Amino acid sequence: MQKSLILLLLCYCTVLPDARAVRISGSVTDDKGNFLAYASILVKGSTRGVTANNEGKYFLDLSPGAYTLVCQYVGYTRQEKKITVGQESQKVDFSLSLQQLSMADVVVRPGGEDPAYEIIRHAIKKRKDYEAPLDSFTCEAYIKTLVKSRKVPKRVFGQKIEEKDKQEMGVDSAGKGIIYLSESLTKLSYKRRPEKIKLEVLSGRESGSNGYGFSVPTFISFYNNNVYVLPRQLNPRGFISPIAESALHYYRYKYLGSFFEDGKEVNKIQVIPRRKYEPLFSGTIDIIEGEWRIHGLDLLLVKESQLEMLDTLSIRQIHAPIGDNVWQVKDQVVYFTFNIMGFDAVGNFLNVYNNYDVAPRWRKRWFNNVLMKYDTAANKKTRAYWDSIRPVPLEPEEATNYTIRDSIYRSGLDSAGSKRNRDSMLTRQGPVKLNQILTKGFNRSNFRQPFPFRYEMQPLLPNMGYNTVEGINANIDGSLSRSFNKGASVLALDPHIRYGFHNTRLNAWAALSLRRRSVIGEGDDLSSLGQTWSLSGGRRVEQFNPHRPIYEYVNSLYTLLFRRNYMKIYEQWFGRLDYTVHMDNGLVIKANAAYEDRLPINNTTGYSLIKYKDREFTPNYPFEKLSSQFPRHQAVLSGVEVEYQPGQRFIEFPGRRVAIGSKYPTFSLAYQKGWSGLLGSDVNFDKWQFSVWDDVNFRLKGLLRYNLGIGGFINDRSVFIQDYQHFNGNQTIIANQYLNGFQLAPYYGNSTTAAFYATGHIEHHFNGLLTNKIPLFRRLNWYLVAGSNAFYVNQDNNYTEVFGGLENILKLFRVDVVASFLNGHYGQTGVRLGLGGLLGSAFRARRR
Repeated sequence: MQKSLILLLLCYCTVLPDARAVRISGSVTDDKGNFLAYASILVKGSTRGVTANNEGKYFLDLSPGAYTLVCQYVGYTRQEKKITVGQESQKVDFSLSLQQLSMADVVVRPGGEDPAYEIIRHAIKKRKDYEAPLDSFTCEAYIKTLVKSRKVPKRVFGQKIEEKDKQEMGVDSAGKGIIYLSESLTKLSYKRRPEKIKLEVLSGRESGSNGYGFSVPTFISFYNNNVYVLPRQLNPRGFISPIAESALHYYRYKYLGSFFEDGKEVNKIQVIPRRKYEPLFSGTIDIIEGEWRIHGLDLLLVKESQLEMLDTLSIRQIHAPIGDNVWQVKDQVVYFTFNIMGFDAVGNFLNVYNNYDVAPRWRKRWFNNVLMKYDTAANKKTRAYWDSIRPVPLEPEEATNYTIRDSIYRSGLDSAGSKRNRDSMLTRQGPVKLNQILTKGFNRSNFRQPFPFRYEMQPLLPNMGYNTVEGINANIDGSLSRSFNKGASVLALDPHIRYGFHNTRLNAWAALSLRRRSVIGEGDDLSSLGQTWSLSGGRRVEQFNPHRPIYEYVNSLYTLLFRRNYMKIYEQWFGRLDYTVHMDNGLVIKANAAYEDRLPINNTTGYSLIKYKDREFTPNYPFEKLSSQFPRHQAVLSGVEVEYQPGQRFIEFPGRRVAIGSKYPTFSLAYQKGWSGLLGSDVNFDKWQFSVWDDVNFRLKGLLRYNLGIGGFINDRSVFIQDYQHFNGNQTIIANQYLNGFQLAPYYGNSTTAAFYATGHIEHHFNGLLTNKIPLFRRLNWYLVAGSNAFYVNQDNNYTEVFGGLENILKLFRVDVVASFLNGHYGQTGVRLGLGGLLGSAFRARRR
């Protein structure tokens, strides 16, 4: 539960002291004695600095010598203190007063323009000069992530949250406490021409686990037109910077005054969104007079800013010089609050950047397809190490959280293999209950080290269905698995049993699979290989279209309520061997071979809850293409598919790599052969298919998704209906597969064995564009989506549909109005309901 919450949010530098370093510590307050959380303390004339914690306390280790410490906090007058470091530790406190802004030279006449606009225009003109001021640099980023619960609901989806669950989350009986705490030190390398970036995670820790913590330093750059402060899946449009090229169309500005630092005049500008429900910030931004660069900022996003999942998010940055005429973000704090399903929490991401090197030298081939690399000892650092490199003192509750949860974790490791611990976990796991078997499903483990055995079962009632062939049918689906080689290999057996109560047919089959992950080479030549072998066989029920264009539960509803039996099925005795290999260069190869003995099955019941005088059930075969039931026959098939996404990038953990995608589309080429005469096979055909798909983010203008394909039969001497090229039609109100379906087309009416066909699916998600002009839609965060699906076989077999709709309804649903054209003539118009939006898209992907 804790991990699922943190994954919604965590999509958002220090120097090792030498042996003679002396600790300087103190606190930062305002002139009334209130602590200033996360104030910045810099060593003047260097790129070194630290940040105070939430209680305003800081410490800094310096070698003996003379220094000037500079303390800054957005909205307060900077303070400097000269110190001489000897052999003894020192306490140096800072007390900052609110900035006294001068407006003596500013005169705004009635009807005149506020002087803030002229300052912003200058900043916009200089934006590109500061967008990437360095051709290359390196720096170290200390990152601390904290999430604290303020309230935990009593139930989630009807399931009670027990006290033991609260303890695992790290909260007390009132639901308050730290639920996530991590810190890390990452070295960032940046090269502008060509643009390259690489991250080295030097160290990372996560309270109560051996995880690496949140290790990705985020430079939130307001010199970009579009500012991303969250994962793009949450806010794909981004947010408009107050100094973007088009900022004057979106913001109003007010001059608040100016102050002086190091002889530079700094203008403080209030940023005000012109309209609600657009991706806009509010707050203040400080611009240096004459240079027109950002000095600091304090900006806020709220729900009316099209902020998803979170209730508020504020960003505070302090910029500082790191070289001649070069400024970078020195420290950055992102605060957030959220209330989801009764979980009320607050948190922050703190980034402190140190040790800038503006003339770095890298070894040959340093920049490669590994974007992020973890040191082999990154999560094995001692407490003394963290105390020596941490630029932000831990708060008392953070130190306590580390002590308690790390102790519990180590105790669990020490006793993991003990009989006492195993018995305790088995007791807590509990026996399988009837309601789990019927409605929830269950999973269990024997916790036997080092190779635990797991088994699970899907719930019975949700997996029951009804159709005109089997009547009521029950499905039992389970899985048994055992891990080997520290989880690098998994052996699994997946049994499936299906029984039709009306035709009294029992179908049973199983799949035995072996998944292996292996590592080849070492250092920069490290590569990983994922392989899966699967052997399956038995007797099962299949749809004529192997892509299963209609969900069984949808067919059950339509059969019982509307007397429509759209799903067409047959039985097959089969044996099949599959092999899949995933290479970390983005190449995936799939190969298979199968024997199928295909048996026709017919309707055995005509029952429906509602009777229609003019409506009868159709035969259980694709009657649009066949005049009668297909004959029993055998088929020996083999196939191979090659899928490749060039430019793949990776995160490299010790001993393995994880692909994280590419800016290029994915290409796929597939070939299938039907073998005549082999093992009595009656089929004889060869067919191919080539596809390309991708998502293209146009930021404020939305997200474009497409899937294009061509294919055909090279040989069609003997092709049965199961092996035709089917186009995934849909005749129900429930949408089928977006980007791979045709929402108003018949299921089998256009199936073909033609030598050539082409398909195209394209849809544009506006993500708030246009709908943010409509009061109701912008309040509800409903987004417009539009597009088209089409296929072409020949002049007598072609189809096009266009659609427009709304998505992100309750974050889950999507509604489309679709119009179709068959062979160039208008067909019909219909409405389709599906999953779409922030949560709906994720649920839809998981369901498939």
